[in-house]
Amino acid sequence: MSKSDTEVAIIGGGAAGIAAGRRLVDAGIDCLVIEARDRLGGRGWSVPAPTGEIIDLGCGWLHSADRNPWSDIAAQQGCTIDKAPPPWTKPSLDIGFPLGDQRAFHEALDAFYDRMETVAQREPDAPAAAALEPGNRWNGLLSAVGTFISGGELVRVSARDFDNYADNGVNWRVVEGYGAMMATHAAGVPVVLGCPVQRVDHSGTRLRIETSRGTIAAAQVIVTLPTNVLTAMEDLFAPGLPDKTAAAHDLPLGHDDKLFIALEGAAEFERDSRLFGRTDGPTAAYHLRPFGRPMIEAYFGGALAAELEAGGANAFYRFAVDELTGLLGADFAKRLKPIRVHAWGTDPFARGAYSFALPGKTASRQVLAAPVDERLFFAGEACSKHDYSTAHGAYRTGIAAADAVIAARRPA
Repeated sequence: MSKSDTEVAIIGGGAAGIAAGRRLVDAGIDCLVIEARDRLGGRGWSVPAPTGEIIDLGCGWLHSADRNPWSDIAAQQGCTIDKAPPPWTKPSLDIGFPLGDQRAFHEALDAFYDRMETVAQREPDAPAAAALEPGNRWNGLLSAVGTFISGGELVRVSARDFDNYADNGVNWRVVEGYGAMMATHAAGVPVVLGCPVQRVDHSGTRLRIETSRGTIAAAQVIVTLPTNVLTAMEDLFAPGLPDKTAAAHDLPLGHDDKLFIALEGAAEFERDSRLFGRTDGPTAAYHLRPFGRPMIEAYFGGALAAELEAGGANAFYRFAVDELTGLLGADFAKRLKPIRVHAWGTDPFARGAYSFALPGKTASRQVLAAPVDERLFFAGEACSKHDYSTAHGAYRTGIAAADAVIAARRPA
């Protein structure tokens, strides 16, 4: 261990941890980001495709981009920001989904969101599935889209939490990679990689962070671990923090995964167009020619994603090929070749994609975010009331935690 003592230890080098570390370094405060992986970025991960383009296996969209702090950071780094409309804002290809049906579905989707606003006001807090209209022909596809948004089936998701999410519909992408851009933002921040934290002992005057590579002493700690990791490590804190563990249980990470597929002869499809595998039940969404590239970005959510994760990388590809050939004919399979998928649910340092609140548990976001004794601070997308599930939500909570640390360090 190159550094065994610091003023502020930041556990987790994802969006929140990077934001906190950057803010503290810029404020002249000694800190150390402790990351279990051999890379920074957390659930933001950019990797090269065989043809050289950068693909994002984790977060890929600058949601609410015109108010997203990562947009300014990307611009400052000189990244190329692609502002082409995302596929979900345009009509899908009419293959297996006639334009008339698409209009009917989007009317049903708008009505679903309107009902959600009403359901979210109910006492007690209801599952988001209560906003589905009984017998509506589009409930299967609405439920699938719900898993893309939340990671969980609508019956498990709080309607109030679902409605709390704030998005203004502006969505951009970083050509050089969202994850790569986030990692670059940590330049100059002290970091130790490949160093899983095993325990945070806050019983003494200084906190002791026990890791796989030795113990680090600190005056304060910012914890940015995903909720599913917190619930899997019930002995992480000594003395225990049962309120934090309970809050993490209330905010599980859902399942959402991407599979990238190389597509030969892609030019026949419009750039940034979309297909659904089916329109009456669990399915994947297929983003054709993202950035105009000769590939398909397939997106899987909820229980379907969890089932495919259990089957391994090839299970995703087999499922995608079955759906695509069902729409485009058996010969279409000859034009496809898998590039890469990452199953976030089986990643030991994530254990899921992003958080949703269980019905009745929206207040757990504030419980999770609350500091303890002005020495333990918490951040991460699950701590955000309105921007949860996003990298910018994580960023803002990281900044808030760092500012709280700075305030706590000022002389009385």
